[in-house]
Amino acid sequence: MQYPILDKYIRPSSVFRLLRIWGFKFLFVLVLISLLTSFQINKQVPAKPEPIRLRNESIAFTPKEFYIADVVDARKDRKAIAYLQIPGIAPAPSTLQPIDFAGGGLVAVKQYIKQGLSQNLRLRPVLVRLKSCQVNETMVGKDRVEGKITVVMDFDIQHNGKTLHTLNYQGGGRYLRPLQDWSITEPTLRRSITDALVYLNTWMNREADHSEKLATGVKIIFKDYNLNNDPDTVFYAQNRPLTWKDFRGQPQPGRFAAAVLPGFAFTGYKEISNGIIYLTLTVKVYMVRDGSWVREGARNDYGLNHEQKHFDLVKIIAERFKQNILKEKITVEDYNNIISAQYFETLREISWEQKQYDDESGHGVDVAAQERWNHRIEEELQRFIAKQ
Repeated sequence: MQYPILDKYIRPSSVFRLLRIWGFKFLFVLVLISLLTSFQINKQVPAKPEPIRLRNESIAFTPKEFYIADVVDARKDRKAIAYLQIPGIAPAPSTLQPIDFAGGGLVAVKQYIKQGLSQNLRLRPVLVRLKSCQVNETMVGKDRVEGKITVVMDFDIQHNGKTLHTLNYQGGGRYLRPLQDWSITEPTLRRSITDALVYLNTWMNREADHSEKLATGVKIIFKDYNLNNDPDTVFYAQNRPLTWKDFRGQPQPGRFAAAVLPGFAFTGYKEISNGIIYLTLTVKVYMVRDGSWVREGARNDYGLNHEQKHFDLVKIIAERFKQNILKEKITVEDYNNIISAQYFETLREISWEQKQYDDESGHGVDVAAQERWNHRIEEELQRFIAKQ
């Protein structure tokens, strides 16, 4: 059977040619649509780095003065370790994305430090306060990124159950990278953390024997100041009792025949050797000449003895001051507070006992009471002298 119309207008060979032509065009359109779709997806979902994994490594020194007891998080921004530039959707060349350490910032830093440094528990324990550890990136060209790393740490010595702030560190680093490559970020950040530990180690090695913050103990040494070359002051000395010539002040109105103005003070000198604080306290018991006076006609041995016993009493209480300090458990952290507290307590004791002495002896008028005080003061004074 013949098909004149089909044969005339559409031959079988022509049909195949048309199918081949239009099939190729259809396939081309499908490929083009696929590419455009893929391009759109890539524009919508830019590449993004994975969480930063700190590579564990052995840090290139062995601490001889400390070990890291703990690391605590004191950062203000705990949302992310890094704010990294990633390729963006046109027309924006990049966007900023927060990226954290794998496992979290504190966990990663603590693990890196603990695994990287040897832990000799016989050394000084150090507490690390992580105050900042962050990477911030900015674009410096069409496809170049600059990274700035900031690392801030405080190092505290733990001693006798107390924590003593010791050292501050602030450092970091910089790098340049291609927009599509984040491989340099982790090693630079790791190097910045290591630099903080190197700084701590260097400082500890240099200062261990000389820094008060690193001292392991305190030794108190007492000296008595008894040089009498001051024209206005008499310093207590066993071979230098008071004389009436020492009373140069203007007599005050009232019923008393004489008055002495004794005092107590100390000075401190500190040296540090092999990690021990050697604190020399020079104790000064003195009387002020211009503050002490006597009326004419009252210059007798009995009255002078009464005033001398006031002076002796201050000397006795100054010796108690020494004993009280030596009884204390003096530590590096609080030796200043202990000594200051004992000093003010001694001043109160001096005031109270001087008043008690005058009240009971009637300012020397009660001869029997004065004799009892003479005996008591002399006996206690001799006990201190015997121990020296």
